[in-house]
Amino acid sequence: MLGYDWNKIKSEIIKYSQKINIDKIGITTADPFLEIQCLLREHKEKGYGSGFEEENLELRINPRLSLPTARSIIAIALAYPGYELERRKTSATEGEIRRKFCRASWGRDYHFVLQERLSKLADFIKQMIPEAETLTMVDTGPLSDRAVAVRAGLGWIGKNSNLITPEFGSFVYLGELLTNLPLPPDKPLENRCTDCSRCITACPMHAIIPGKAIINCQKCLAYQTLTKGFLSDELKEKIAVHPYIYGCDICQLVCPYNKGKVNDIHEEFKPVDELVNPKVEVFFQLSNKEFKEKYGQMSGSWRGKKNLERNAILILGAVKDPKTIPLLKKHLFFDPRPEIRAVAAWSLGKFNYDDTGEILKEGLQKEKDDRVILEIKKALNLNE
Repeated sequence: MLGYDWNKIKSEIIKYSQKINIDKIGITTADPFLEIQCLLREHKEKGYGSGFEEENLELRINPRLSLPTARSIIAIALAYPGYELERRKTSATEGEIRRKFCRASWGRDYHFVLQERLSKLADFIKQMIPEAETLTMVDTGPLSDRAVAVRAGLGWIGKNSNLITPEFGSFVYLGELLTNLPLPPDKPLENRCTDCSRCITACPMHAIIPGKAIINCQKCLAYQTLTKGFLSDELKEKIAVHPYIYGCDICQLVCPYNKGKVNDIHEEFKPVDELVNPKVEVFFQLSNKEFKEKYGQMSGSWRGKKNLERNAILILGAVKDPKTIPLLKKHLFFDPRPEIRAVAAWSLGKFNYDDTGEILKEGLQKEKDDRVILEIKKALNLNE
């Protein structure tokens, strides 16, 4: 591709990105990300993964395994709100039990929003240069979005493993566009995290590995609120009192670089209070179809409502409102999912024994699953 002024092409791409409301853009080479190779291997070998990552480390490191002709990567960031919603003044008097969705689930699912921006950017590039090849990725691609963003100069990695930008803090969504164009790369920013350790100290599960800037996802509440299946006793206790029914913002909220970051920029990410601060009982009342209709546009809906139901049951055990005992009894006796019956037993065990002891004993007689039987016995304080 001779005859192009690549500095001018880069300038046109940046101008167009601003026109379509991309908040930050940077460019790096498509060279392998050897700088994160050891860290990724350690993360995998020590079992810190969430289970959602690409298993093939070579695909995570080498962009040309995804686009063989790649010469450059365009990294983009869209800011999402960092502010706190006003507390409902009526909640306490009405006796409502509410929990939050983390900020990354406010508004429309960011995967779709970023993909639309990247598709427009790709179309613009191909209009300028018909022989251009492109490949877009948003979160679900094999490359590390944060590693790409760092090398493209969007920000630096904080101790909590989040990318931090000077303008928007760590409240940003990331995506990238691989291309065969030889665009001039940008310079990485200096890491500005010094001796601060607020995120490490604030993490409820001590899931941040000091000195590594990596997260043990098997402990991280942000990940565990969206998992399915059985949980350890420690995780059940933590999720039960967690302010969030989905996700976690704690390590971001304590970060000095997020102080005062409002980021009320994109209409797509503005929250609807009733959706992001729901009554926990709502997840028992909605059918799967109704759940998709109400919450389907949010990124927090992608795993369905099963994990949210489980989290809600744990929250009811922490709140210990006697009015919720019939609901917990129903799930213990009749829910077809053993992992839900197990958390129902755990929550019933948090109430006064006089209120729930007979329910648990009856559940023990009915139950066939060994894992649920064990949970009921623990709730009844029965020794093996």
